[in-house]
Amino acid sequence: MKKQHALLFGAHMSIAGEIQRSIERGESIGCTAIQIFTKSNRQWQAKPLEKEAIDMFKQTWSNSSIQSIIVHASYLLNIGSPSHEAEKKSFEALEVEFKRCADLGIPYLVLHPGSYTSGDEQSCIEKISKNIDLLLEKVHHGTILLETMAGQGSQIGYTFEQLAQIIDLSHHKKRIGVCFDTCHAFAAGYDFRTEKTYNHMWEQFDKIIGINKIKAIHLNDSLKDLGSRVDRHADIGTGKIGLKAFELLFNDPRFFDVPKILETPKTELSDDRKNMDTLEGLINKKTRSKLGMD
Repeated sequence: MKKQHALLFGAHMSIAGEIQRSIERGESIGCTAIQIFTKSNRQWQAKPLEKEAIDMFKQTWSNSSIQSIIVHASYLLNIGSPSHEAEKKSFEALEVEFKRCADLGIPYLVLHPGSYTSGDEQSCIEKISKNIDLLLEKVHHGTILLETMAGQGSQIGYTFEQLAQIIDLSHHKKRIGVCFDTCHAFAAGYDFRTEKTYNHMWEQFDKIIGINKIKAIHLNDSLKDLGSRVDRHADIGTGKIGLKAFELLFNDPRFFDVPKILETPKTELSDDRKNMDTLEGLINKKTRSKLGMD
């Protein structure tokens, strides 16, 4: 019997109020997948999750139409920092976040790999890999997803080779995946706007990292040009990437079962729904049939 695929698609949702409200918000606009923070992404400290809140989250999730939830780690973290103090603080905060994922039954934590700031690229890559290994040895459930970055400043992870090296240096390769961000990859210099460049990029990715490592996709158009190394998200079809790239992505069978999450600019939920409508309009008849959308 052939496996039935489903469209795992949605947006990043706020946890304001209570954490399970994120599920209700996602459901209200027709998401089947959402991304959340488990705490404020602008603060180091996190109030512990009470058992009651965890139980309520799991119950709300099981009663909902949301099939996939992923967590994004705080933007403050830099486990590749040359500063021992900053590295230690980042690691401890990341451990708390990873444990929260395990408590909530969420398998994936998306992480910005890190920045070398006043240090050097190679030492930073080695430090990131070492810290991920330490984390995976301390917390036995869950997978870290390294996000493809735009390459602003001293960011690590804007080339497939950098991500591959972090994974290759790890003793826990099976528990490290990749979250592909369309805006970041484009800003980093990867062109996937035509069928030819799209196929070439994924051939490169498969050769360097392995396409099976893609466990989540962030959907963002880019305000800035190809190779600009500037991270500025735009509504789908309004930026420099354009609609063709997203059409190719949504109709690519290799990614049918990968959660696809919008991180486009928004002031209200209807902004997400507008971008979702744009993307759903790109799904062809054959794909719709395979995803059980007809």
